[in-house]
Amino acid sequence: MSRMGDVLAGFHAAWEFESDSVLIRYERGIRTPKLFQALGERRVPLEAIAGVTLTRGKRGTVVLRVEPRPGADPLMEAAAGQLKESGDPYRLVLPAEREVLAEYYADELRTLLTESGPADRFLVKPPEGPLSFKAYDGKATFDGRTVNFRWFWTGASSAKWKAGDQSFSVGELNGVEWRSPEVFEGHLRLLRRDAEASAAQADQDPAAVVFGLGYGPVHESLPFAAAVLAAVRTSSPVAAVPAPRRDPADIAERIRHLGELHQAGLVTDEEFSVKKAELLSEL
Repeated sequence: MSRMGDVLAGFHAAWEFESDSVLIRYERGIRTPKLFQALGERRVPLEAIAGVTLTRGKRGTVVLRVEPRPGADPLMEAAAGQLKESGDPYRLVLPAEREVLAEYYADELRTLLTESGPADRFLVKPPEGPLSFKAYDGKATFDGRTVNFRWFWTGASSAKWKAGDQSFSVGELNGVEWRSPEVFEGHLRLLRRDAEASAAQADQDPAAVVFGLGYGPVHESLPFAAAVLAAVRTSSPVAAVPAPRRDPADIAERIRHLGELHQAGLVTDEEFSVKKAELLSEL
């Protein structure tokens, strides 16, 4: 860069070029994609960038984009190519009259890039927690160490109710599978180290929450998935932490719902007895 601190402002974001990184600050406003607003700002080290492109955009615009190295950014790893072009956090859209200036910065950046190929670790910081979002069948929370799924009686399947609320330490996990809520069967599934890949549908898998209209939106569920993935990659297996004692009122409500499933024939006598005993043991 010609001098540290140069800023190039476009639609929805401004890029500040520094000697070792590009600081991307996203605007707030009703026209700014919600994912950008949720991210706030991101510092992208030059070692995390594989290349730079400048192309013509739509309606009299040009698009400056940095290409992150595979494996360098937990957000893009979790997204796995599912983000729409308009939601790509590495695109800066500018008026066409700023093309010469954008080309100058693209050339300057290219001269500073020295790395290519997959990164052996995450180089861009993950979204910070604690994080949470509401899925269709439950609420997901993450405090940096443990992922919790608490089921909603209005949406969770009988299989999930029988399994009960779930808690996973990052040391138990091997990865995260995120399927965009903007496609059919969107979900977030936790991949466990000591379990085979689940063939069950997400609505039947206690290690997954399912999305739906208005549930698990990209700007909430994707940063969540990225934060969990980053924690998993930097953790080592640890012993599971015993679950805290439950609220008696919550246990009573779950036993009531279990009884309804039993009466409806969705739970056998044996399953009802075993699960009821498990719930009572949590008091």
